[in-house]
Amino acid sequence: MRVGFVGVGVKGSTHVGNLLRMEGVELQAVCDIVEQQCVETQAQAERLGKPKPAAYFRGDWDFRRMCESEELDLVYTATPWRWHTPVMLAAMNNGSHAATEVPAAVTLEECWELVETAEKTGKHCVMMENVNYQRIEMAIWRMVREGVFGEVVHNEGSYLHDTRWLKANDFGDGLWLGEHHARRNGCLYPTHGIGPLAWYLNLGRGDRMEYLVSMSSNSRGCDLYMQEHLPAEHPKRKRSYANGDVNTCLIRTASGVSIEVKHDTDLPRPYSRGTLVQGTRGIVRRFPEFKICLEGDSHHHKWESGDAYSERYEHPLWKQVREESLGSVARGGHGPITKDAVWDYDPAVELRNGDFLEDYRLIEALRTEVDPDFNVYDAAAWSAIAPLSEQSVANRSVAVDFPDFTKGKWKTAPPLRILGV
Repeated sequence: MRVGFVGVGVKGSTHVGNLLRMEGVELQAVCDIVEQQCVETQAQAERLGKPKPAAYFRGDWDFRRMCESEELDLVYTATPWRWHTPVMLAAMNNGSHAATEVPAAVTLEECWELVETAEKTGKHCVMMENVNYQRIEMAIWRMVREGVFGEVVHNEGSYLHDTRWLKANDFGDGLWLGEHHARRNGCLYPTHGIGPLAWYLNLGRGDRMEYLVSMSSNSRGCDLYMQEHLPAEHPKRKRSYANGDVNTCLIRTASGVSIEVKHDTDLPRPYSRGTLVQGTRGIVRRFPEFKICLEGDSHHHKWESGDAYSERYEHPLWKQVREESLGSVARGGHGPITKDAVWDYDPAVELRNGDFLEDYRLIEALRTEVDPDFNVYDAAAWSAIAPLSEQSVANRSVAVDFPDFTKGKWKTAPPLRILGV
């Protein structure tokens, strides 16, 4: 697989580290607006005995030159959000598959552009959601598939993460993330929440999100934080932030399942994704602990630990990867999966495992010419939550319909299976 990577700093370095350690992958070209990032990635490749990738660093749009000049099987991007769609469009229009960090698009127009270009070119266009591949999330998926919770009727999944410090930074994500919070008001980062739920509910593959309503609280946290932590003349202190501190979306699917997705990143709080699946035979939650309550003699209106269930329902993909001792160590990234990986929740362990598995699964799918676990309809539908929530918030929380990006194909598309599950 000949890969071109756009945006090789911060998060991009994690994926680059994974790809450089995978058999059958050549990192052929890298692109970044910071030349030094390209130079460091070239040196990393050479240290690992891999060919030195070509470097493209002539400004914001140099990824177009890379896509036009190089013969690439896959173009992967981990740039600021506004560049995700342009990079993927350039990749597909020049004959390459496209993959991106989340979200795939910022506007509904971009969502449709991705769908229409993927259909026209016949190229895969995928959004890489690492949360879907984490061990507990995949165990819950298997439990849902095997009917442990009965018929699922309600789900919750969110992004609950105090990132005020990140927006205040003058480097990395801090260079661009605060801009979105200053001018937009909605559920700006929904994919960590909706991604696993979409697999549990077969969204796009037998069901789909039909409409949503969204409401935001007042915006206080970001303004207060910048006032208290930045110098008086700092531009981030002078601007106001429009995005509500807590945004809540309620989504109903075509089959009548309800979903709650929250976005809460500007107030002091511990990390959580608020994952919950509720069915006619039981309920499971993921944070702050993995807990289950099932119908039967052990019910008694109490939670029980999910530890035994995580072992019993561990997904075969996790067993396979640990047995093969596949791993990665990214420059400044999250590191490898190991046979003695820590299973209790630890953000670093969870992230490195999900990062590796999403990259591994994509490369294996493209190498063996099978459909990846994610498709362009997932990328569009999950990303669309943000602009649709903005519409709802701006209009007193009215219901807003989801576009059917599949044009009806969701009704007959088979459920996703990974290693038979």
